[in-house]
Amino acid sequence: MNTDCPMIELRQVSRTFRVGKRTVKAVDSVSLSIREGEIVCLVGESGCGKTTTGKMVAGLLRPTAGHILFLGQDLEQIRGAERKKYRLAVQIVHQDPYASLNPAHTVQDIMGAPLLRHQLVSSPAAARARVRELLQVVDLTPPDDFLDKYPHQLSGGQRQRVSVARALTVNPSFIVADEAVSMVDVSIRISLLNMLARLKDEMGVTFLFITHDLALAKYFAWEGRIAVMYLGRLIEVAPTPHLVNRPLHPYTQALLAAIPEADPRLTRSKQRVQLRSLDIPSLLALPSGCTFHPRCPQFQEGLCERQVPPLVDLGDGTQVACHVVARDKAP
Repeated sequence: MNTDCPMIELRQVSRTFRVGKRTVKAVDSVSLSIREGEIVCLVGESGCGKTTTGKMVAGLLRPTAGHILFLGQDLEQIRGAERKKYRLAVQIVHQDPYASLNPAHTVQDIMGAPLLRHQLVSSPAAARARVRELLQVVDLTPPDDFLDKYPHQLSGGQRQRVSVARALTVNPSFIVADEAVSMVDVSIRISLLNMLARLKDEMGVTFLFITHDLALAKYFAWEGRIAVMYLGRLIEVAPTPHLVNRPLHPYTQALLAAIPEADPRLTRSKQRVQLRSLDIPSLLALPSGCTFHPRCPQFQEGLCERQVPPLVDLGDGTQVACHVVARDKAP
C-alpha cells in the first residue's frame, strides 16, 4: 500500500439526475482528498449535494463524470478481490435510523448477517459473540439487553448506535457518516460524537462526516478539516481552526455568523453578514458564473456573474472558490 496516497480521492466528480425532461446537476466538479486517520466534515445547506457525494464515495451511486479513487485505484477499474476490499473497507451510516434498519429483524439478525455473509466468523454462535463485542464498542450495554430486540423497541439514539455497530462488523477503515446525529435528541448528540471520535482513536477509522450543522462540524473535526459545499460545488476547504477563526468565503462567513453562542449576550453582539438575498437558487435554474453571486455581499458586477470561480489553493491547507478572495489574497 502506498502510504503517501489518500485513502479516498475525488477528482472533478459530478453527478446528474433526470427530473422529468430536464437534467439536474446535484454535484458539480468536486475534487477532495481524504487521508488515512483524518476527519473531514462536509457542510452545507439541505439540498446542496452532500448526501449524493457521500453515496458516491460509499459506492451506492456512480459518478456521471470524474473519478473516485480508493488507495490510488479508480473505482471504475477495480474488479474481483480489489473491489471486495473496497466494499468492505468503506461503509456508510445513514441519516435515518428508522429507515435504515429492517423492522422485521432483531439486532442480532441485522448485525450477524454481514458477519456470516463475508465469513468473518465460523458459526452463528461466534457471530452472536462478535455482536456482543460490537454492541459494547458503541456503548449499548449490557449487550444481552439489545441482542433480541427489534428496531421499534429501541430509542432513536440506540438505533443510531446499532447502525454504527453494523458498519463496524466488516472492520471498515473508512466510514461515511451521513447526518449521523441529526435525528437524535440534542442531549445525546455529543455522546454519539464522542463515541465516533473514540472509534477513530482506537480503531483508526477515517471519517467523512456529513452535516448541515457547522457547530457540530466544529466540535467533531477540530483537529481535521471542513469542506463547505454550496449548490453542488465546494467553495471552501480548510483545517477546522483556520476556517472557524478566519473564514474567507462570504458564504462560510454567513454560516458561522448564524451559529448561536452559549452566552446570549455573545449571540446578540455577533456581527451579522447581510446577504443580498435570502432565497436559495433552484438547481433547475442555477445562476451563471458563481452560483452564490445573487446572495453575496461582496458581489462585483462584470466578474462574479460571468465566470465560475475555481477552487484556488491559498496555502496552509486552505482552498477557496471566490474571485474576490483569490484576487485579494494573491501574492
